[in-house]
This record gives sequence, C-alpha cells and structure tokens, in this order.
Amino acid sequence: MNAVAEIKDLRVEVDGRAIVDGVDLRVLPGTITALVGASGSGKTTTGLALLGEYPAGARVSGHVRAPDGLVGYIPQHPAAVLNPARRIGALLGDIARAQVRHLPRRSRGAAVRERVLRALSLAQLPDAEEMLRRHPHQLSGGQQQRVVLAQALLLGAEVVVADEPTTGQDALTKRSIVDQLAAVAREGIAVVLLSHDLDVVRALADEVLVMRNGHVVESAPAERLWRAPRHPWTVELLASESATTRVEPAAEGDPVLRTGPLTARHGRTAVLRVPGLTVHAGECLAVVGRSGSGKTTLARCLAGLHRHHDGEILLDGAPLPRSLRDRTRHQLAAVQYVFQDARAAFDEHRPVLHQVARTAVRLRGAAEPDALTEALTTLAGLGLTDDLVRRPPGGLSGGELQRAALARALLARPRVLICDEITSGLDTVTRRGILDTLAGLVRDRGDLSLVLITHDLATAALATRIAVLEAGTLVEEGPAHRLFTAPRHPFTARLMEIATGRPTDPAATPSEAGTRGRGARL
Repeated sequence: MNAVAEIKDLRVEVDGRAIVDGVDLRVLPGTITALVGASGSGKTTTGLALLGEYPAGARVSGHVRAPDGLVGYIPQHPAAVLNPARRIGALLGDIARAQVRHLPRRSRGAAVRERVLRALSLAQLPDAEEMLRRHPHQLSGGQQQRVVLAQALLLGAEVVVADEPTTGQDALTKRSIVDQLAAVAREGIAVVLLSHDLDVVRALADEVLVMRNGHVVESAPAERLWRAPRHPWTVELLASESATTRVEPAAEGDPVLRTGPLTARHGRTAVLRVPGLTVHAGECLAVVGRSGSGKTTLARCLAGLHRHHDGEILLDGAPLPRSLRDRTRHQLAAVQYVFQDARAAFDEHRPVLHQVARTAVRLRGAAEPDALTEALTTLAGLGLTDDLVRRPPGGLSGGELQRAALARALLARPRVLICDEITSGLDTVTRRGILDTLAGLVRDRGDLSLVLITHDLATAALATRIAVLEAGTLVEEGPAHRLFTAPRHPFTARLMEIATGRPTDPAATPSEAGTRGRGARL
C-alpha cells in the first residue's frame, strides 16, 4: 500500500540544539500511527512537520511529503483554533460553501447543509442541529474537539494529526474519543496519534513509534511492540504503566478537614451539592468523576479559592473563612493547593528555587537564608538538583515543574495537600514518579493528608478512600479497594468497567457499550 504521507530523516534544530533528529515516518490510508514518549521527546514537532509547521527560527533538514493542503490537525486545546465570536454552523458553513460554488445557486444551501451534517456525523457529534446554533464556549472540550475534526473532514483531509486528544478526559469521554478516531480511520483517512496515554494507543494503533530525546528508539506494529518490546526505554514505559502505587491504609486518624452540607454556585447556578465530606489525618482521599462533575470546584472550595458556596468547612473543628483572602497565615499554610498547570503557577522570570523558598518566608516567617536551605533540601528530596532549580521555569520539564510545585506547597508544612489533576498530560514514567513521591510523602509524614483530584482511575488507585462525583453530586464514597471491586452506584460501576476493561452493563446503550473491533475497548 502506498503511503499517503511520509517523513524521511527529519532533523529540526532550535538554537543549535536538535529537538528532532533522524526521524522516519510512513503513514498509510485508513491506519492509525501512534507516536508515544515523554514530554519533549519530539512527538508534536514530528506531527506538525506533516502540516509544514515548525518552531520559530528552526533549521530543518530531511524530506517531508504530505497531501497538499489536506492534513487536518486536532490540537490538545481545540478552543484555541475556533473563532469564539461565530456560531458552529457559520464556522462549518464557510468551508462547505467554498465547495459547492459549481452548483446552481438554488441548490447550494441544501448542499452546504448536507455536507456539514455529514461531517458532524462522521465526527460523532450528536444533536448536530442544536450544535450548529451554539458558540464554541458553549461546548465541552470533547465537543469542541469534534467540531475541529468536522472542519478537517469538510476540507477533505486525507491525514488527521491528533495531538494528545484524551489529555484531562475521564474514562467515559476517553472511550468516546477512541471510537471517534476509529470511525475516521474506517473512512480511509490516515490518523497520526500523538499521545502519552498508552491505554488509548493500545486501543487504536496499528503502528507505534516510541520517541525519546528527539529520536525514534523503536518502531513496530502495535501487537508486536506490546508483546515483545526491544528497547529499554519502551520496556520502562510499559512497566511504568502497569506498576501500581498505593498509600498503605493505617488506623483512621482524627478528622482534619471536614465539610457540612455544601452547595457551590457559579453565578446563580448550583454546580456542586455535597452532603458532607471528611478528610482524616494521614489518609489519601481521591475525588473522581467526569469532566465538569464538580471535582475542581470542590477542591477550590476547600482551599478558599471558590467562595460562592453555602455550608461550613472546618479545620480541626474550627471554621475556615470561605475566601483565601480572609484566612490567617496559619490557615493558609495548613491547606495547600497544587495546580494542574504547574508552568502557569510559576513566575517565568524568577528562578524556581526562590519561588519555592518564598512560601516558607511568607507563611511561616522563616528567615530567607533558612528558607533557601530548606527549599534546596526539599527539592533535592524530590529529585531536583541544585543546578536545575536555580533556572527559571522555562528550563524545567513539565514533570520537573510539578515536583517543584509540590516542594513549594510542602514548605508551608501543610496539614492537607490538595493536588488537582497534577499527573494529567504526563507520560507514564513521569506520572509514576510523581505518584511514588506522593505515596512516600503520606507514608513518611504521618500527619499529612492528601486530597487527589483526578479523572484517572489508575491515579485514584493510590488512595485509601475514593469519593465519586457525577453532575455535581456525590454519588458514592468508600474504601478504594471496595469501590474498585464492588461499586454500588451505577455510575461508579460504569467508570470501573471502562477503566478495567470488564464487560459493560447489559443495559448500557450502544454508544456506552462500544463497538466491535478497533476502539471497542479502553
């Protein structure tokens, strides 16, 4: 079969450093080729080469052949490429109208509509008529992603590059994306999947290229690579995926953080209703659920970052002010928050070390030399060297910045550490390292409690207890081992079934149960 797109001996240099070197890639019609590897391995640079796009000032050598103007791109953040001022119908209609100008004028409107609806159907976007009337901000991330795919299909793309399409998505949404990309491949369109998510790659890929430091270290048909990986880095990636980290259950400690009945609002709309939640000393509580289920809103209420809620939040039995601005230094130190986007949480111009040390100065009144010494010790304990942490944030990888963000929170000596999707978007090796670090923190500091906000049930397996949110409601809470083996609520059961690959409930709808063949399981 002839390749629809091809890359030979690609080398991309930025500021004298090769970020991609010697990469070869053949893309066949109707197949899914996956590029996997850690952040900074060269996946996105290779994928974007098919669109003729390179970093500013890059020196490029090698050969890239792609269908002229017929390569679609689905970015990790699709909202960035959709005009927020225009309705979806107008965005898609503009593309379709350019393709029907050869038709009689009276036939063009119907032809445009037919093409748009067919593209939305292929992109597996339900309720197409309703979607056409909405603006991009009125769609979920998954819906925005499907609209971008529909644009590519309308343009007649022969190749679609999907860049980390499942990052930050819950298990149910993730499986829907798998089905969507499988459907595109069945139409004879080649898909190039850039992903750190090995579950998704396993469910979809025909061919897998493993990248590290800008090089392809292993390339093979997917079935062979899973069965018999040959390169040590591939072996490490797969081993990290299957390893399980858990916080060992200890005797239940005293309540540290507790809420009564709590209702949180965005404007006048109630987005979260929790009858009550307790975090005990020395435990890890995972809060799981779909995107938009209220996980982050709950975490922000606990941390004083969302003050529009009814109900008390108690620290050691004493009420906490709803707003961060009204909390004392002691209260601020006691409940620390680590954000999903670590890079956005650091000042890009100041060395990481000084930003980490600042926490001890500001919240504990430590002298600056003592704070710097403590920061270096804490950072070193998290695997970050003296040389590394004296750089500005741009000199650290995403995983390294997450460790620095953890160190900054730990310098407050918190009672409760809230981690909001901090492993989302990380490769399996980096994610495993962060989870091992968190488990060690809880184990070694008996008074530290961890609240883990996550859509990823493999990450939630770290916890001693799990709370499940759906549509802003707490639907189930209990010991982690019980929820994984004997969930009681139907929604929890669906999450666990998809995550573990067990057969879905016979009563599930066809879209929930998946399809036969590629994309049927995640």
